[in-house]
Amino acid sequence: MGGDAGLRLLLDTHIWLWSLSAVDKLAPRVRRALSKSSSELWLSPVSTWEVVQLLEKKRITIEGHFEAWLPRAQAGLREALLSHDVAAAAKDISLPHGDPADRLLVATAQVLHLTLVTADERLIAAKQVPTLANR
Repeated sequence: MGGDAGLRLLLDTHIWLWSLSAVDKLAPRVRRALSKSSSELWLSPVSTWEVVQLLEKKRITIEGHFEAWLPRAQAGLREALLSHDVAAAAKDISLPHGDPADRLLVATAQVLHLTLVTADERLIAAKQVPTLANR
């Protein structure tokens, strides 16, 4: 991948959550990329929706109320808008597991020319967008 300068990174939901409360789960190269001042860190509203789903199913917990937690958790991240272009691009995304949230994240990375930071081997193997694998 060459140098890390100027990386434009879209955080998969689990990477976002790990960066907030489980940094030890991030590979050293991912930690370095996320902490570089030259990196642009992007987050999709799809990830916020996924967190809501995880909270409702009690698969994760957060500190305090969601409404107070969310702005803190999004601090320093750019919002990767879920646009009509992204929704249209998602129709051409073929993933073996067919997860609509993952299709939207991949489409977002395609449309905005971002590198997807993920530990999801299915997304890495699909090679639909550049990835920074958390391995």
